[in-house]
Amino acid sequence: MKSNRFFRFADQPLLNHLDRLAARDCSTTAELIECMAEVDSRRLYRAAGYRSMFRYCVGRLHFSEDVAYKRIEAARAVRQHHEILAMIADGRLHLTGVVLLRPYLDKCDASELLAAATHQSKRAIQELIAARFPTADVPTKIRALPVRKAVMAAQPALVPAAPAGVANVGRSETAAMPSEKLDPDPVSIPPVENRPKVTPLAPRRYALQLTMSQRMHDQLRRAQELLSHSIPSSDEAAVLERALDVLVESLEKRKCALTAKPHTAKESRRPRHVPAHVRREVWRRDGGQCTFVSDDGHRCDSRSFLEFDHVVEVARGGRATVEGIRLRCRAHNQLTAELTFGLGFMQQKRGVAATG
Repeated sequence: MKSNRFFRFADQPLLNHLDRLAARDCSTTAELIECMAEVDSRRLYRAAGYRSMFRYCVGRLHFSEDVAYKRIEAARAVRQHHEILAMIADGRLHLTGVVLLRPYLDKCDASELLAAATHQSKRAIQELIAARFPTADVPTKIRALPVRKAVMAAQPALVPAAPAGVANVGRSETAAMPSEKLDPDPVSIPPVENRPKVTPLAPRRYALQLTMSQRMHDQLRRAQELLSHSIPSSDEAAVLERALDVLVESLEKRKCALTAKPHTAKESRRPRHVPAHVRREVWRRDGGQCTFVSDDGHRCDSRSFLEFDHVVEVARGGRATVEGIRLRCRAHNQLTAELTFGLGFMQQKRGVAATG
C-alpha cells in the first residue's frame, strides 16, 4: 500500500502542485538568505556561542557543510548585489550559480552578468564565466606518487585508488580534526570540494586524501628513511602519525606550556604577559576549548584560534593568574571587548592596528 499522499493526484494536477512547491521553495530560500545576510552582518552567531557563521549554520541550524557554504556565499553576495535576492526568489538564479558568479561580480557590469546567467544551468554558467574571464591553459603535468602494494592492499575496497599526485592514507587510529578551512574568519569560506578530504571508514579509522607538493613528498620519503629501523615497512600512515605526535607535542609546549618537566614559575612585570605555568593550568582547566557560554547555555565548541583572555581587562587592573585568565576563541574575545568598551572604540583600535 502506497503511503505517498500524492498517490491519488492525477498527472497534470500533480505537476502543477510540484511547480507551486518549487516556486515556494525559491521564495523561502530567498527569505532565508536575506535573514542569514543580516545575522552574518551583525555577527550575531557570536552571542549564540559560535565563532563563525559557518559553525552556527552547521551546529545550530544543522546544515551540512556544503549547504552552509553555498548559503553563506549567497548571503554575502546579496549584501553586495541586492538584485540577486529577487533572482533567487523567482527562480531565475540558483545558489550554485551565485557561488560561481560571486568572484566576478565586481570585475564587470554585475547586472549584465547576472542577466546573462538567468535560468542557466551550472555548466552553462561555468562556460559563461570562461568566455568572459578566460584563463591560461593549465600545463600538462603527470606526477606519479609511488604507493607500496602492502598499503594499497590494506585499504578497504570502498576507497578508490588515488589519482596521480594524490596520497590515500587510511590507517590512522587518531581521530581526524575538521579542517580549519571549513571554519575560517567571517570574510571568506573556501569551497568544500577544494579542501583535502578526511573520510570516516570504520570506527577509529579514516581515509585521508590530499595532493602533495614536491617538498612534502621529499620530506615524507626522508622521514621513511630515517624511521626505517622502527617502521621497516615504511608505511605512510605510520610515518605521518609519528610526525604528528612530534608536531603536536612541540606546539602544545610552545602555545600551551604543556610539558612533563615544567620550570619554576617566575613573576612577570609585563601586565599582558601570561606566564607559562598560568597558560598550562588554564589550558588543562578549560580543556583546550573556548569558554564562552551563550544565554541559552551553549558553550562555544571552538578549539581553534584560541587566545588567553583576561577575565578582568588589563586596563582595569586584571592580572595574569590562573583565576584571572580564561580561554576564548578570537571571535568571542573580540565580542567581550566590544561589549565592554563599545563597538566603535574597538573598530577604531583595530583600524589603527591594521594601518600601524
